[in-house]
Amino acid sequence: MKPNRNRRAATLHAVAAFVALIGLADAIYLTIEHLTGQSVRCTVISGCSEVLSSPYATIHGYPLALLGAIAYFTVFSLATLAAFGYRLVSRLLLFVVALMFLTTLWLLYLQAFVIHHFCQFCLLSALVTTTLAALVAIASRRATGRQHVVTGD
Repeated sequence: MKPNRNRRAATLHAVAAFVALIGLADAIYLTIEHLTGQSVRCTVISGCSEVLSSPYATIHGYPLALLGAIAYFTVFSLATLAAFGYRLVSRLLLFVVALMFLTTLWLLYLQAFVIHHFCQFCLLSALVTTTLAALVAIASRRATGRQHVVTGD
């Protein structure tokens, strides 16, 4: 039973690492477009220009997407280490993803109730972060279950 739990948690962490790469690609694209002064075009919904040119799109002159890229790279790295069995990393991964998820909720609130527009790339990021939160929470739960099995003997 214990090796099966380890395998499941490792698989969940590996999937989380892959999902983080999707978020990283999205964030890098938005960062490059911002830094080069390009206008991002929405193809699915309209509103990218309004969201990405709002005061909430930058922090002290730096694109928020750059912070997202750093966060996604961090999650990719931590999830990869967790997939290879580094147990202490799992707690840090859970903490980082929780912060990302709370930030995502705040940014969704801003888009819906302050800016009154949505950006498809921001929504993709929200979906990726929500998926990461679910994967990491389930993996963390499996790890907690694994610890109970070990201490229960």
